Amino acid sequence: MENVTVIGHPLVQHKLTLMRREETSTAKFRSLLREISMLLAYEVTRDLPLKKEQIQTPMALMDAPILAPEKKMVIVSIMRAGQGILDGMLELMPSARVGISACIAIRVPSP
Repeated sequence: MENVTVIGHPLVQHKLTLMRREETSTAKFRSLLREISMLLAYEVTRDLPLKKEQIQTPMALMDAPILAPEKKMVIVSIMRAGQGILDGMLELMPSARVGISACIAIRVPSP
């Protein structure tokens, strides 16, 4: 599929397996979803632009990389399933703005 990224990371695959188990409690499911969300956030932010900023460390001045987004980050949650993912992503990006979409897909059968 075009424009689809499959996350094959072993930690994500392992946590998905734990989520899928019949005996997984609701609380454990939510906890695993939050963990997977943070791992997904790591993947989707991989190419964010960086800029250098001079900082003082305990040893010396240095030019350190920091995020340099051209615009503010927005995380859009697709209702209702996306709400669980939103929490984990906000854990890593607490200053991101939040949008909510009630996306409804309509499939028309082919003739």
